[in-house]
Amino acid sequence: MNSQHFSTKERILGAAEQLFARLGFAGASLRQVTAAANVNLAAVNYHFGSKENLINEVFRRRLDELNAHRLQALEEALERPGSDLEELLGAFINPALDLSLDRGGGGAFVRVLARAYAEHNDALRKFLSDNYGHVMKRFHAAFAQRLPDLDKEELYWRLDIVAGALTYAMADFGVIKRKSGVTEQQHRERSAEHLIRFAAAGLRAP
Repeated sequence: MNSQHFSTKERILGAAEQLFARLGFAGASLRQVTAAANVNLAAVNYHFGSKENLINEVFRRRLDELNAHRLQALEEALERPGSDLEELLGAFINPALDLSLDRGGGGAFVRVLARAYAEHNDALRKFLSDNYGHVMKRFHAAFAQRLPDLDKEELYWRLDIVAGALTYAMADFGVIKRKSGVTEQQHRERSAEHLIRFAAAGLRAP
């Protein structure tokens, strides 16, 4: 792949990410994306083929790396003797909160992710399930080992709620705002600590 090809594709993805974050998937048109990326419509069609594929690739660009970090952290936790539920939750939660601090557009992607929860886009949900469902299955299996008495379906329900709470924390929607003198990194670390403690209690509940 030459550098011009790469930069054009990345410009389109970056512009789309910003517009989807601000206007939603239905609200942002391909013409707006091309104008923001300073490319013509043919370039979008060449690289992505359709708006649906463009949306999918905006997610793939971030989620491939995020979930690779999650799975690596999970395997490292499982290899440590005596690793507990909190460490497994940390492997799921911390990489996601780190993404929200990424200065290279991570904040915009978090808003795009929140849009995905709010907008009922069946095609996007299928894409995410087909491409990243294996990640949740791997975590489910790891949690099931630590929670042998918890019904399989009940565990999926609880993990789904944890994922929703994580998205809320990533987007920083909460009423607890960062205090003066506290860095963004420190605020996120505190968020992670509280979320992990809360999620562990929820997973361990009878």
